[in-house]
Amino acid sequence: MWNEPVQTMPREQLRALQTERLRSQVATLHRRVPFYSQRLSDAGVTPASVTTLEDLARLPFTSKLDMREVFPFGLFASDPVDIVEVHMSSGTTGKPVVGAYTRADLALWGEVMARTLDAGGAGPGDIVQNAYGYGLFTGGVGVHYGGTTLGAMVLPMSSGNSFRQLSTLQDFGTTVLTCTPSYALFLAEYASEHGVDLPAAPLRAGFFGAEPWSEGMRADIEARLGIKAYDIYGLTEVIGPGVGGECQFQDGLHIFEDHFYPEIIDPDTGAVLPAGERGELVLTTLTRQGTPVLRYRTRDITYLMDEPCPCGRTSRRIHRLMGRNDDMLIIRGVNVFPQQVEEVLLRVEGVEPHYRLIVDREHSMDSLEVEVEMAEALFSDEVRVVLALERRVEHELRVTLGIQTTVRLVNPKSIARSEGKANRIVDRRSVTTSV
Repeated sequence: MWNEPVQTMPREQLRALQTERLRSQVATLHRRVPFYSQRLSDAGVTPASVTTLEDLARLPFTSKLDMREVFPFGLFASDPVDIVEVHMSSGTTGKPVVGAYTRADLALWGEVMARTLDAGGAGPGDIVQNAYGYGLFTGGVGVHYGGTTLGAMVLPMSSGNSFRQLSTLQDFGTTVLTCTPSYALFLAEYASEHGVDLPAAPLRAGFFGAEPWSEGMRADIEARLGIKAYDIYGLTEVIGPGVGGECQFQDGLHIFEDHFYPEIIDPDTGAVLPAGERGELVLTTLTRQGTPVLRYRTRDITYLMDEPCPCGRTSRRIHRLMGRNDDMLIIRGVNVFPQQVEEVLLRVEGVEPHYRLIVDREHSMDSLEVEVEMAEALFSDEVRVVLALERRVEHELRVTLGIQTTVRLVNPKSIARSEGKANRIVDRRSVTTSV
């Protein structure tokens, strides 16, 4: 186990370390970051008043909107001369979120990503094909640092160019693949089209993240690629990939709590929830130097798992993500997550897990249409066959979601594939047209 003494630290010792680091982090933010100094003062909190982990509940939350409002340097807690690398979110829905790294932060990033890869059995001697995007996006670089820290051979492929991905995988005998889960499925499909038997290749493990995915999708990836597929977690606002990941038991993601403190809150009230209760994940960085954050609201829905893990790691785990507050659709008062739809599609024979959710409003009533590809093996242009399959999928979705949907089957490979995060939702409710 990578850094076994830390990862198997007794819980009491770990809590003492977390408390010490939290107090130091709050003092630094109060002293060096005007944004947090003001927020703490508004909350009536001084660094001296933070003495236990329970005091976290009195500290202010940080949101993505907060980080955008102080773009680009407003959350820097280190002198600019000490910042050696910067990453940003895409900024597609507003100003980007900035993550700044000191040399110590880069070492930390390599450490936690090494733990992530090691937890899934990767190590020296492995050939890691890194198909996450490089550049300002944190995915590619974070995985790269983890692979080199671990002592593996890293192939810095970046995303896209599936022909080269496939040929490199064959030429080098890649043993570990890292990318988004939707791209892993796309690559499996691409390999099948080109007569490549991926289950027969040396590839044995994959580390997939950057978008929510279901257990059904995991099973599909494992079957098509002939690997064990591990869920990993991270976000630009905290450090990038490396906040947590699954071990070989694949039962929840270990959060590296000596560096990132997790809470689960009620997303409506902000109240802290006990282990086992589903809510919004909130993270506090305990050791980041460049851009530390207090109680960052991730919008990711999950719950904490306190039960000991057979692997021996003593860190708490989170259940695989169940969706996001901002990905959640509310259809006629019912909460719907894309993963719920995906799980249904994966168990219905005759359709593929390539789909789009189209939300519209008809006569003041919300409607949900699911476009889904027919499986090539069962593809038919016979109207009777198509209608019967559509009705079957609609029935399965109604049982799972509790609402009526309209299902429209489309031709195989007609829904655009993504080399990065999959975009599955088209919400037309806010679009108005004039005649």
